[in-house]
Amino acid sequence: MSECLICKTKFSPFTSFGKMPLGNGFLAPEQFEKEYFFDMDVAFCETCKMFQLTQQPDQEQMFHENYAFFSGTSVFMAKHFQEFAEGVIKKYLPEDPFVVELGSNDGIMLKNFAEKGIRHLGIEPSKNVAEVARKKGIECITEFFNEDLAQQIVKEKGQADAFLAANVMCHIPYLHSVVKGIATLLKPTGIVMFEDPYLGDVFQKTSYDQIYDEHTFLFSATSIQYLFGMHGMELVDVLPQATHGGSMRYVLSHKGARDISGAVKKQLAHEKELKLDQKETYLEFKDNCEQSRSKLVDLLKDLKAKGKRVVGYGATSKSTTILNYCGIGPDLIEFISDTTPIKQGKFAPGSHIPVKPYDEFKNNYPDYAVLFAWNHAKEIMAKEQDFVKSGGKWILFVPDVEVLE
Repeated sequence: MSECLICKTKFSPFTSFGKMPLGNGFLAPEQFEKEYFFDMDVAFCETCKMFQLTQQPDQEQMFHENYAFFSGTSVFMAKHFQEFAEGVIKKYLPEDPFVVELGSNDGIMLKNFAEKGIRHLGIEPSKNVAEVARKKGIECITEFFNEDLAQQIVKEKGQADAFLAANVMCHIPYLHSVVKGIATLLKPTGIVMFEDPYLGDVFQKTSYDQIYDEHTFLFSATSIQYLFGMHGMELVDVLPQATHGGSMRYVLSHKGARDISGAVKKQLAHEKELKLDQKETYLEFKDNCEQSRSKLVDLLKDLKAKGKRVVGYGATSKSTTILNYCGIGPDLIEFISDTTPIKQGKFAPGSHIPVKPYDEFKNNYPDYAVLFAWNHAKEIMAKEQDFVKSGGKWILFVPDVEVLE
C-alpha cells in the first residue's frame, strides 16, 4: 500500500509501467552499467481524485546543471508563451506589477515581461538553463520553490500580482509546501495561472508517454480544486490548451477574491461525464496502454522482418516511457534524430538507442520515422515534406498506432 501525496489516503497502484530510467537521463556508454532505474507504478486516489506516481526519483537527480530540456528550441512554444504572457498582462496585471514564474527554464515566457520593463523573478532549479535566461537579462534564482523561499521573496521584493508556471507543477511531489508558498507570496487580489498536461486528454488519446519520472501528477480540474481548496484558494477559470497533446491552464485566486467563470462548472461536469472520478476508468486506461504497446511492437517487428529502416524523430522525455514500457531497443529503431546538442552523441535512457544529429536523418532518409515528438506533429510535418516526398512514412502511436500513408 502507498499513501496519497495530497490527502494521505492509503491506496494501491492500478498499474505498473515497469522499471523506468530518468526520462531525460541521456547517457554515454560508460554510464550504462550504473544507470538508475525506479519502479514506475501509478495510482488514482479515490478521495482527492489525484492521479500520481507512487514513487519518484529525487528532484536533484532530475533537475540539475546538465538538464537536457530547453523550452526555447521550439518556435511553436515561443509563440505559445508570448500569447500566455500577453493574456496575463492584458487581463490581470495592475500598475507596476510584480510577476513570479516557477520553473522559468531558459526565460522563454519571462522575456515577454522583461521586454516591457515589468518587474519579474524566475525560479529555476536547473543551473544550466537558468544561466541561459540570465544572459537574456532575465532575473532568476536557482532554487527549489517552497514556503520558506516564498517568505524570503516577500521580504526582499514584496508580494506578487501573478504567479505563473507552465509544465512545472505536475513535476513537484511536495505540492502542499508549494501551494502554501504561493498563498504566502500572492497579493490578496493576485492570480495564479499554470498549465500542465491534462489527465482527460491523456485518457482519451491513450498518450501514456505523458507518464514519466518528472510527472509526479497528471491533473484534472477536480483534483486541482481539491488541492488548492485545502489552502484557502479556489479555481476561478480553466482554459484548455493544444500544447503537449492536450493541456489545461488553471487560474486560481484567494477564496472570494474573484468571480468564478462558468467554464469551471462546465469543466467539472465534463470530468464527471468522462468518469475521471471512478476507478474503473483507470483500469480501462491500463488495458488501452497494453493494447497500444502490443500494436507498436508488432508493427516494428514486421517492418524489421521486411528489411525496412526505422528511426525515431525527437529524443523526448516521453519517448523514454514508450521505449522502456514496450521493450524497444536498437534492434528495432536504428537511432533517434534530435536537434538538441546536449543529447547528440548520447544514448536514450534504458533502451540505449543512439541519439544522432538531425543531419543524419536529413542526409539519409529512413523508410519510416517514429514520431516521438508527436505533440509537435503539425510543426514537424510542415518542415519535413522532403522526407515524405522521398517515400518516407511516419509512424504515430497517439491516439492510435498507425502508419501515415
